[in-house]
Formats: sequence, C-alpha cells, structure tokens
Amino acid sequence: MEQDRLIEPDPANGFTIKRLGALLLAKRLSDFTDVARKAARVVVYNGTSKVNTKLDQPGGKGYAAGFENLVQFVMGQLPQNEVIEGAIRRAQKLVPQIVIRELVANALIHQDFSVSGTSAMVEVYDDRIEISNPGEPIVPVERVIDGYQSRNERLADLMRRMGACEEKSSGIDKVVEAVEVFQLPAPEFTTTHKRTAAVVYGHRHFEAMTRADRTRACYQHAALKHVMRQHMTNRSLRERFGLGEDKSTVVSQVIAATIEEKLIKPDETVGDSKRLARYLPFWA
Repeated sequence: MEQDRLIEPDPANGFTIKRLGALLLAKRLSDFTDVARKAARVVVYNGTSKVNTKLDQPGGKGYAAGFENLVQFVMGQLPQNEVIEGAIRRAQKLVPQIVIRELVANALIHQDFSVSGTSAMVEVYDDRIEISNPGEPIVPVERVIDGYQSRNERLADLMRRMGACEEKSSGIDKVVEAVEVFQLPAPEFTTTHKRTAAVVYGHRHFEAMTRADRTRACYQHAALKHVMRQHMTNRSLRERFGLGEDKSTVVSQVIAATIEEKLIKPDETVGDSKRLARYLPFWA
C-alpha cells in the first residue's frame, strides 16, 4: 500500500491514509472529509421522470472495497420485464448485469475530481438507467467504442488490479455487445455542462424504435464490427435487430439513413455490388 502511495509513513501515528487510499478502500467514505462527497449515489424513481423519487442512496464504501456490493445493489433496484421465448414466459432484468458493471466502473474511473460538490450517479427509471459522472469526456462521445484515454491513470490501474475493471478500453465494447445480444435499443452517450452520461434502455421492439434509435444502433454496430476486425452488412444488422430476411429492405433504409447522417460509409473496397455491400463507421 505504501508502494502504491495509498498510505504514507507518519512518525507520530504509524501511517497516514492518503486521499486515493480512502477513495478506494474506505469502509465508510463519510469518515474522510476530502472524499466523502465522491461516494457513488443511486437514485430510483417511480415512472419515467424525476417527479417521484422512490429511493436516494449514497454509497458507503470506497470504490474498490464496495464495487461488487454497489453493482448488486443497483441490479436489485432494476425493474423486471417479462420475456416470452417459445411458449415459456420468464422474468428478465431491464438490462444485463455486465452493462451495469462496466458503466458504473467507467463512471467512477473517468470522473473529473476537480468538479466539486457532485459524484458518480446511477439513476433508475421504469424504462431506462442513466449512469453519469462529473466532467466532460476526454474522448468524443461518438468515439467511445474505439477510443480510450484515462483521465485518472492511477485510479484506473489500481481498480484494474483490484478486479473492478480492465484498463484496456474494452468496457464500452462489452456494453454495446451485450446490448446487441439482448436486442435492446442502442445506448446513448451524452455530455452536458461538466457531466457525462450513458443511458441504457429496456427492451423495445424494432417497430417501436425511433429513427434516432435505429441509426444510433446501426452506427454502433458498424463501429463494434470494425474494432472486432469484422464488417457490418445488411444481414449482420438484421441479426442485431432480430429481424428475418424478409426485412432486408427495411434494414437497407436504416443503413441509408445512417449514411445520410454521415455516421457510416460504404466500404469502397468491395465495389458497387449490392450483394457484397458492407459498411464502415465514418472514422474508419
């Protein structure tokens, strides 16, 4: 701990706990004035707006010491959807645990500690979860799938070594991949004044998705395929949306709309063949 600069020798009292040591390992963050306000906060609302608050719970432990409990607490607050598979009806949490785990870790690690009086937050609504942190992103929000730059390198390194994250820029990739597997609407990554947020939605049928939902999903699918050294095609996007071959024209319209918004582009290496057409994110 001394080598990692979490504590330092104190001739009078043995050791002094440094700010980062408290932030990571405290049993009660409230015991440390300098970091008490940086405890993660979970707010649960009744409905889809902030009008009616059901629960407002600040975290108690340090980030590493309390990370697993924080993830499990959030999972316990999520609404459940009924999913029908064949003739079997089963309950399923609004979003999978890996999404919560990766986005909470991301919010804790990439927050801007110079922004005072605020902390990482998890807000749970009936139809979505918003996970946010203080500070505007270093990497543009449209590049979070392929880009990575840590604002707090020592915090990221220690969280990785303590098993809370993987400091290799794969967290958002995992989120997008899990969302595609569960065929949820694509997450939104947004930034406002001194705050960055990730919004993950519960299940919504393709027909109920807006144009923005569809083009955002198309772009993220193309970006994910690209970082996996694969290619987006009409077929791969149909599979992402859970649509059959008879919906290829509808999916072509989504692709055309996403090209129009300059989020993806045709892969010119395959020529003009519609049968072989594949697509790349705009930055590739």
